[in-house]
Amino acid sequence: MKKYSIFITLTFVFCINNTLFAQNNNIEINAFLNTETNEIEIQQKTIYYNKSNSILSEVYFHNWANAYKNKKTPLAKRFIENYSKQFHFSKNKFRGNTDISTIQIGNEYINWEESKKNPDILKVHLLKPLKPRDSIEISTNYTVKLPKDKFTNYGYGDLNFHLKYWYLAPAIYTKKWEVYNNLDMDDLYMDFTNYNINFTIPSTYDLVTDLDQNKTENKLTTTYKLKGINKLDVELIITQYNNYIKYNSRSTRIISNLNQTDLNTNLKTDILNRELLFLEKYFGKLSTNRLLISNVEYEKNPVYGFSQLPSFIAPYKETFEWDIKMFKILSKKYIQNQFIFNPRSDYWLQDGMQTYLMMKYVETYYPDIKAIGDMSKVWGIRKLHLSKVDFNSKYSFVYQFAARKNIDQSLTTRSDSLSNFNRKIVNKYKAGLGIKYLEAYVGEQTIFNAIKKFTNKHKSSITKSDSFLDDIETEKDLSLYKIDFLNSTRKADYTIKKIIKKQDSIDVLIENKSNISVPIQLYGVKDNEIKFTQWLNGFDSIKRFSVPKNGFDKLSLNYESLLPEINMKNNWKHVGSKLFHRPLQLKFLKDIENPYYNQIFYIPVLRYNYYDGAVLGLAFSNKTILNKSFIYKLSPSYSTKSKTFSGSYSFIYENLPENRKVNKFRIGIGGSNYHYAQNLTYNSITPFASVEFKRKSLRDVSSKVLAASLISINKQKPKVLTNHEESYKYNVFNLGYGYSNPNIITDFRYGANFQIANNFSKVSLTARYRKLTNANRQFDVRFYAGAFLKNNTESNFFSFALDRPTDYLFQYDYLGRSETSGFFSQQIIINEGGFKSKLPVPFANQWLTTVNTSVGIWRWLELYGDVGLVKNRGENVYFAYDNGVRLNFIQDILEVYFPVYSNLGWEVSHPQYSSKIRFVLVLNPKKIFNFVKRGFY
Repeated sequence: MKKYSIFITLTFVFCINNTLFAQNNNIEINAFLNTETNEIEIQQKTIYYNKSNSILSEVYFHNWANAYKNKKTPLAKRFIENYSKQFHFSKNKFRGNTDISTIQIGNEYINWEESKKNPDILKVHLLKPLKPRDSIEISTNYTVKLPKDKFTNYGYGDLNFHLKYWYLAPAIYTKKWEVYNNLDMDDLYMDFTNYNINFTIPSTYDLVTDLDQNKTENKLTTTYKLKGINKLDVELIITQYNNYIKYNSRSTRIISNLNQTDLNTNLKTDILNRELLFLEKYFGKLSTNRLLISNVEYEKNPVYGFSQLPSFIAPYKETFEWDIKMFKILSKKYIQNQFIFNPRSDYWLQDGMQTYLMMKYVETYYPDIKAIGDMSKVWGIRKLHLSKVDFNSKYSFVYQFAARKNIDQSLTTRSDSLSNFNRKIVNKYKAGLGIKYLEAYVGEQTIFNAIKKFTNKHKSSITKSDSFLDDIETEKDLSLYKIDFLNSTRKADYTIKKIIKKQDSIDVLIENKSNISVPIQLYGVKDNEIKFTQWLNGFDSIKRFSVPKNGFDKLSLNYESLLPEINMKNNWKHVGSKLFHRPLQLKFLKDIENPYYNQIFYIPVLRYNYYDGAVLGLAFSNKTILNKSFIYKLSPSYSTKSKTFSGSYSFIYENLPENRKVNKFRIGIGGSNYHYAQNLTYNSITPFASVEFKRKSLRDVSSKVLAASLISINKQKPKVLTNHEESYKYNVFNLGYGYSNPNIITDFRYGANFQIANNFSKVSLTARYRKLTNANRQFDVRFYAGAFLKNNTESNFFSFALDRPTDYLFQYDYLGRSETSGFFSQQIIINEGGFKSKLPVPFANQWLTTVNTSVGIWRWLELYGDVGLVKNRGENVYFAYDNGVRLNFIQDILEVYFPVYSNLGWEVSHPQYSSKIRFVLVLNPKKIFNFVKRGFY
């Protein structure tokens, strides 16, 4: 093997496919940082070792700094998928790229490829084939223009440069080249490497790293000589404001700026020593003597529940919060420095071990910490069941939340195909719960031994998660775990059907209500104390088990929530006689589910309309934070203006089939009673059914829904009729189909609707296209067409509206639906004709077609224009048009329209122009929440 004096060479046993004798790749870098241009000039020599059995004719590098090149890269598209348009509309000077000058092997220049589709992957053609266990030296001269750190937190900031994935990193070859795009997932797949780096920076800056370092200084610059053996990616912080603390922790020194606390350094050092000792118990000591832990790394992988709370709410003690934050990142880096897993296709064990160790650490040192910390002691909250569950219960709760919404994904789904919610939270929790479940099933010591054995076999090598299961020494069958738990989203659901008491034993009939047959634990419980446990092997359908009487009054399945199960409310029964199996429990505010009670929650509600004024009431519901199959809601209320009682109700059954083309079936009935005009009430009753079709993937934000309803309206008549008799009591059957794809740059949606009633039937079609141009200006066009198939009505109440639908189905959020003048009459809901001006022909009793457009001028300032054709029986087609200025503050939620010119002429010159201004205002919290959560799950 050829020797290179500029590198320290390590020889180790490298396990991949067959055991091969190999060496680390070696990288030598000479780099100069220009802080004026935010560029790094780099000379790099890479010694690449072919550790495979294949002959290679090319070598691939990850060139992730080039992912910021333009708005067409995979990274740029990923930002859009994540509903972030910041990078898309940034100026070129804030983006980054890699400019390669030359690539050489020896003294000969060679060719390379960089595709437009994948500019962050570099293909280097070799002069001659590289045989197995041979090496080659590749020299590269290039310049990296750093991006602004506002995109991924990496790049240049105001006082510092945070460098990660800043150089050319050789890819891994197994049976193929494992190359992946930079998708802001912090998951570079590279082999352990030896580094020798000379990095020159201005003397006014410090360099922070976990590599060994020496430095030489002159008046203008400082050159750092950095060395690292058996390292992965090299992370460097170059800063004028060095807030990193070097902790004198045992065995491995920790360098971190995760310091947002008043805890003193000695206490934090003691905590770090405890954390390192805990991790060493499982994995042994790290081969590196330093670890860099940045606040950026934590912010990208926070402890959920800490970072989402306002700073003035401090439910956890400072010691606990800093300890758990640090342990999360430390345990992640500890595992990453032990093994190499493919981070895109094989991440479950790495994530699972980290979550499992988090749970074990809290069990060991903080067994009494509650899920919501000291908030569990606050009056009003301490009565909630949420206040009584421990910190580690959040893992099963979050998994259940995703599973019950049918938005969970298997642990073997590629990480770049996971939704943000699953990638960042749910799959990590599910993987950890899976290892915790195995611990209960095969024994704590068995899992501990398996982790130790796995570490000894695969330390400092590329490995696969499945190997861990092979290292679990047990006679119990784990095949179902491998097949069902890892590779599917099938949800476990066992229930105790019946208890039959005998003289000295109890027969228990247990039903498996799911299509997954994993083992489950049966408990005997008395006064919340476990009296006995028994593992039951997985089974289908119904099976009878016999247990001895043993001083318990309750039998429960999965009492400690060790099995990630979708429904635990049906898991238990009283052994003795009970008048009520589940007593009724009335609770204030929405809570998590308590399986031992039938819970009814009452929540204050507030709504407003012009006729009722402020509507104050209580909503009584069985809906917990987790989804349920059957949900009811009764909302009696009192209207402060009309001084009358009002309210609404709904009963909904929801079915979420697994692995089918349908995502959700819903059937139910709802109704309401409020005022529709001054001193006039209405009653609505609406039975309905809907089908929501499954998306292509959970990263797809599109949706398709087919819905049917029968709306029955009974309106109180005024003493003197102001409208035709037909508009006070009627029934309408409505069938509709809707498709939407609300991408943040290109939003497209359409819908078709059919309605039939006693005296009319009609069809309509709506389509809308919204596009943000390259200048970040919005172009919005909407098309509407509606026609009556039959129309025997005597008024315009059921006609197509040009500017303000009558809303005879009571489905829009009108604040003053019957107003024809004044402020509330100016509220507009963009439906049907979608016009903003009030024109002489406001209705169509035969057919209507319109086109609504708007074009962005600056930020939320837009110009709009509408054209349409209105056809009434016995009249000529009326050509309608209007235009004006639109203030689009929040799309479809808060907008204001100022008419300028229309069929009426120059409206700005008309008297009382302020009465012509129209506005969109949505006060519905659910619609606002759906707008905010786009792209998360």
